[in-house]
Amino acid sequence: MDRNLILKPSAIMIICLIFLVGSIVLSVPLYYGFLAGIILTSAVLLKSGYSLKELWETALSAVKDVKRLLIIILFIGATTSIWLASGVVPTIMYYGFTYMEGVNFLLAAFLIMCLVSYFMGTAVGTLSTVGISLSGIGLSIGIPQSLMVGVLVSGAFIADKISPLSGLLNLIMTTVNKNYKEVFKSMIITLVPTILATSVIYFLMGSNYIAEGENLLKYKEAIQQGFNISPALFILPALVLFLSVFGLDSLKTFSIGILAGGALSIIFQQSSISSLTRALIFGYRGNTPSEELNALLVSGGMVSMIEATFIVSGAFILIKLFERGNVLVPLMDKLINGINNKRALIKRTGLISILMTVATCDQTSGIILPGTILQEKYEELKLDKAVLARTISDTGVIVAPLMPWNINSFLIKPVMGITAAQYSPFAVLCYVCPLMSMIVSYIQYRQRNSDNEIRKKTE
Repeated sequence: MDRNLILKPSAIMIICLIFLVGSIVLSVPLYYGFLAGIILTSAVLLKSGYSLKELWETALSAVKDVKRLLIIILFIGATTSIWLASGVVPTIMYYGFTYMEGVNFLLAAFLIMCLVSYFMGTAVGTLSTVGISLSGIGLSIGIPQSLMVGVLVSGAFIADKISPLSGLLNLIMTTVNKNYKEVFKSMIITLVPTILATSVIYFLMGSNYIAEGENLLKYKEAIQQGFNISPALFILPALVLFLSVFGLDSLKTFSIGILAGGALSIIFQQSSISSLTRALIFGYRGNTPSEELNALLVSGGMVSMIEATFIVSGAFILIKLFERGNVLVPLMDKLINGINNKRALIKRTGLISILMTVATCDQTSGIILPGTILQEKYEELKLDKAVLARTISDTGVIVAPLMPWNINSFLIKPVMGITAAQYSPFAVLCYVCPLMSMIVSYIQYRQRNSDNEIRKKTE
C-alpha cells in the first residue's frame, strides 16, 4: 500500500547530504555521516507507517547485496601490498625509469591508464595495480601527488565508461536493452573528442615535469639494492590483464593475483609466509637505501580498507532505505516534466544521472533510475536508446570519483593515499566528458533539426 512520508523526499535527501558534507568538513569518518542519514531516514519511515521489521529486512538485504563487494574491497588492499612485496611495482618503476627520460610523463600515464583500464574493466582495480606503479614513477620525478592521482583517475574511469568487461557498462546495456556494438558506436562520438581534449590539457600540464637522467639513475640504483629485479615479474600484471580480458570476475581475478604474487614474492624476494601474511593484512613499506623511495612504496593492506567497508555498507543501506520509502521516484518525476525536444531530453538525462549519483553515493542509482524511467520519453521523441546509454555513461558514471562521499572516492583514498578533495581538481576527463557530451549532442541534433527544416521547405 502507498504510505505518504511525513517529510518531503527532497528534504530527506538534502539533510542526508548535509550529514555527509558535514562529516567531510569536520574530518569525521564518513560512516558517521551515513549512520546519521540511516537513522534520520529510518525515523521518517517508521513515523510514516513502515514497520521496524521492514526496515531491518531492508538493511539486511543491503548488506547481503554488498557482501561480495566488501570482500573485493579487502582484496584490493591485499593486492596493493602483494604488488609491492613481490617486487612487481619496483620492477615496473625500474624499467619505466629507463624510458622516462625526456618523456611527458603525465600524458604517457594518462594514455597507459586508458588502455589498461579498458582491458581490465575496473577503475579501482586498475588504480590498485598499474596505477600504484605509475604513481611511484610520477612522484619520484617531482610530480605533485594530487596532480598525479588526478591523471590516473581520469584514465582509470575509461573502464567504467566503455570497457565491455565493466559491470557498470553491462548494467547500462541491460537497463536500456542495447548490445555493446550499438552502445559503442554511440559512445565513441563523445569519447574520442573527450580523450583528445584531455590529452592536450595533460600534455600542457606535463611539460613542466620532464624526468632528468641523474635523478632516475639514483632511484634505479636504490631499487636494485632493495629488490631483486627481473623481467619475469611482469608475469603478474600480464596474468591479471589476461584473466580480466577473458572475462573472469573481479573476485577470482584478485584471488589468483594475490596467490601468484605471493609465489613471486617467495621466489624472487625470498619472502617468508609470515612476512607476506603481515603485508597482506597490515600493509607493506619498502626497504631501500632511499627514504624518498620508501615513502612511495607503501600500502596499508587489508586493514586500511576496513573503514571503506563500513562506508560502503552504510551507503548501500541508505540507498535501500530510499528505495523502500520511494524517496527517489518523486524527485525523478519532477525532473522529467516539461521535456519536449531531443536536446532537452539529453540535457535532463545527464542532470538526473549526476544528481542520482551525487545523492545516493553510488553510480548504480544514476544508471537504473534514468535508464528505466526515461526510456518511454526516448521512444516518444524517437531518440535511440543507445544515446540514453551514452549520456548516462558520460555523466553520472564518470563524475563519481569527484565527490568525496562517493563509494569510488573512499576506495581510491587508501589505494592512492589522498582524498577526492585533493585529486579531483586534476581529474580532467571527469569534467571534460559530461561537457563534451552536451556539446556533441547539441551540435548533432541542431544539425538534424536544420536538415529537417530544409527538407520541409523543399517539399
